Amino acid sequence: MRLFRLIRIARVAYLYGLDSLVLEHELEPGLKTRALYAAQRLMFWRNISAPRAVRLRQALEDLGPIFVKFGQLLSTRRDLMPLDIADELAKLQDRVPPFSSDLAIDQLEKAYGRSVDEVFASFDRKPVASASVAQVHFAVLHEKDGGREVAVKILRPGIQPVIEHDIALLQVAASLLEALWADGRRLKPREVVSEFDKYLHYELDLMREAANCSQLRRNFADSNLLILPEVHWDWCTTSVMVMERMHGTTISKVDELREKGVDIPRLARAGVEIFFTQVFRDGFFHADMHPGNIFVATQGEHKGSYIALDFGIVGTLSDSDKNYLAQNFLAFFRRDYKRVAEVHIESGWAPKGTRVDEFEAAIRSVCEPFFDRPLKEISLGRVLLRLFQTSRQFNVEVQPQLVLLQKTLLNIEGLGRELDPDLDLWQTALPYLERWMSEQLGWLALENNIKREASNWAQLLPTLPRLVHQALTTTISPAPNLELESLAAEVRGLRHLLWLALAVAGAALGFALLQ
Repeated sequence: MRLFRLIRIARVAYLYGLDSLVLEHELEPGLKTRALYAAQRLMFWRNISAPRAVRLRQALEDLGPIFVKFGQLLSTRRDLMPLDIADELAKLQDRVPPFSSDLAIDQLEKAYGRSVDEVFASFDRKPVASASVAQVHFAVLHEKDGGREVAVKILRPGIQPVIEHDIALLQVAASLLEALWADGRRLKPREVVSEFDKYLHYELDLMREAANCSQLRRNFADSNLLILPEVHWDWCTTSVMVMERMHGTTISKVDELREKGVDIPRLARAGVEIFFTQVFRDGFFHADMHPGNIFVATQGEHKGSYIALDFGIVGTLSDSDKNYLAQNFLAFFRRDYKRVAEVHIESGWAPKGTRVDEFEAAIRSVCEPFFDRPLKEISLGRVLLRLFQTSRQFNVEVQPQLVLLQKTLLNIEGLGRELDPDLDLWQTALPYLERWMSEQLGWLALENNIKREASNWAQLLPTLPRLVHQALTTTISPAPNLELESLAAEVRGLRHLLWLALAVAGAALGFALLQ
């Protein structure tokens, strides 16, 4: 099966002229390279007049949903991909025909070990959404279980072996790219495929997605900005996720939202506020915030609030990551490029021998042009992207979670400015950056650290006198002399040999007397 799949991939690649994407760059000399050039000459009849990015997108669409998802991931790696290719791949849509309702019911009965009618009072056989990995149906729980409307996400049957086959083929292609293309190693194709493999397997575990949803819901429990569905854990498995059904209008229908009385400029600001709250307060953010996953409540007490769906991909940030982001953004808008360079080196991401002045000059050359436009027109996502691209010239390894954040930030910015072209992203973000810096570096940070460590200190303080006494006793005791210890060991060894010799001599003397 894998051989036939490989042949089909090769056929599609040559049909769309993907070999030219490699051959237009400098290749490693050798037999494989000569074979590629020979094959290209034999395919003279192809029509490859379309731009390279368009041909790549069409090829991925032809190869199927797993390759479409891979293209979507590539579109987020703007730190690695040429911008024309990244922009075109961003148009890929993860839409595939739904699998039959009979298969969906079989999956449910296999997961629950009983009939669907025993689990749900009603189950809509027609799916409301379908993607490469799963599809969603609406249902209603029995009265004894609350009688609530729910959305049931069901993993696509047989998807696991398909993914394993396609990932294996992508790994082979990545290895060939590194072997043939001189610049292939810089693009890190094997690393990108491994990253894709990890995220894809995350999406195959619906219990993980349910946990992500539950965590985000808990983080925004006291907020009116964002509503998240409640997870019904009793009915969740690794292949089925059951959550509260949400009612709202998709964020892309701006005119309809306006007709329903939603304050659109406020909605735009709220979207940015939600993102920076997730990043700088929680360090845990929804990383797939495209319009298909975002709705807006249009009635009831939550009118005008965002509704988030699809929690298969989330990002997490450590305090070190948040410090990197906050200090870089603040230094950038103060045009303190030296501080930007220092932050990279202090964080340990740039090699220790990196010259600050050279790094500063490189950062200035890519960031200074941003200030030729009004502040509100500056894209924080593109600032971060340019920082990543410049950093790679100095052998800085950009962390995957920051690449995920940069992609999400671009999505949020695009969404916010589509809702409100006058949105000043910087003015919305600045309070979060400054608040986080004050919490980390000011008196408030000291107070919070003391509170956090108080329980440890309560255990440590009673034992402190004993620990001090032990330390002083150890200090007073003379330090061991290694030479004396070695000599003493030799003496002990000689003493043992002497006693052995005396024993042997005594035995020999006794034997002689007996004779």
